[in-house]
Amino acid sequence: MRCTRSCSYHYRGEELVDSRKYAPATQRNREPILNVLLEILPATGTILEIASGTGEHAIYFAQQLNPRKWIPSDINASLRESIIAWAKDYPSDNLHQPLDIDVSQPVWKVETEILSEIPDIVAMVNINMIHISPWSTCLGLMAGAGRILSSGDILYLYGPYKQGNKHTALSNADFDSYLREQNPEWGVRNLEDVVEVASNHNLILEKTYQMPANNLSVVLKHT
Repeated sequence: MRCTRSCSYHYRGEELVDSRKYAPATQRNREPILNVLLEILPATGTILEIASGTGEHAIYFAQQLNPRKWIPSDINASLRESIIAWAKDYPSDNLHQPLDIDVSQPVWKVETEILSEIPDIVAMVNINMIHISPWSTCLGLMAGAGRILSSGDILYLYGPYKQGNKHTALSNADFDSYLREQNPEWGVRNLEDVVEVASNHNLILEKTYQMPANNLSVVLKHT
């Protein structure tokens, strides 16, 4: 089989497997997200990404945000394999191996095993998770960010949101209906509800940015 730099294959028995997974939205939103991150992140330090998914954002942001360090994570083992596969094709010395983080746990296992040894975490990033997961994951994310981040550190969120309990675009309303058909616990969240939960963990809304396709960048700062 012909393989170029865009391929990353390995053998599993007799089957040739490409562990990388693809999320089409990544190519569309990574540059607008990067522009916001460049504006809000400090010049150095470590960024912990929660729910990194395929890893496409991680490998792109790690390269673009060097010398900052980037730590991806995901609860899904196959997605962690995808992150590793992408990193093999696009290596970056500031990209950490993906961590197994389940935000719904009252204390994340990595907090005592790994993150306790990384003193310079200055931000957490979470892209397109809150609406494609139960509300409990939002609660767990905010609690974890409250524990891990220090005063002045940033929690960055990206995705669609309702505002004032109303959808900001017809496409978001349609997307919300689609999500709830897939799983009744999913859905586009009300921004004010997310901000209220965050405030319970010393995370205060700093700024929002209008993004492509009726999404928002939401910047929260630890007090």
